[in-house]
Amino acid sequence: QVQLVESGGGVVQAGGSLRLSCLGSGHTFSLHALGWFRQTPGKEREFVAFINFNGASTDYAESVKGRFTVSRNNAKTTAYLEMNNLKPEDTAIYYCAGKRDVSRSYYYTRADFGSWGQGTQVTVSS
Repeated sequence: QVQLVESGGGVVQAGGSLRLSCLGSGHTFSLHALGWFRQTPGKEREFVAFINFNGASTDYAESVKGRFTVSRNNAKTTAYLEMNNLKPEDTAIYYCAGKRDVSRSYYYTRADFGSWGQGTQVTVSS
């Protein structure tokens, strides 16, 4: 399984933007579908965005559609989550997750992914 490390979190005012990065180790990064999830204290980890192994397919949670964009650069073994028009309810720890898969399938649940990063904190102030 690929090892993943997130970065790019921070504190931003409502309406602002952040770009999260997910750096993958090893030479199998391009064979993995990736998901972004987020979690706040006392709540379940929730799906945010999905991108398949080659970046051709993406999907988003309804709460972030039109504001977040997921992308990847397999040559740099890095995925990105561009977050615009941030809201206080976007405050959470954001996690990158990987699943070795080169199909056209979409994955949305925590159980689908076998590799996880340590998370990066995003705080949106009102």
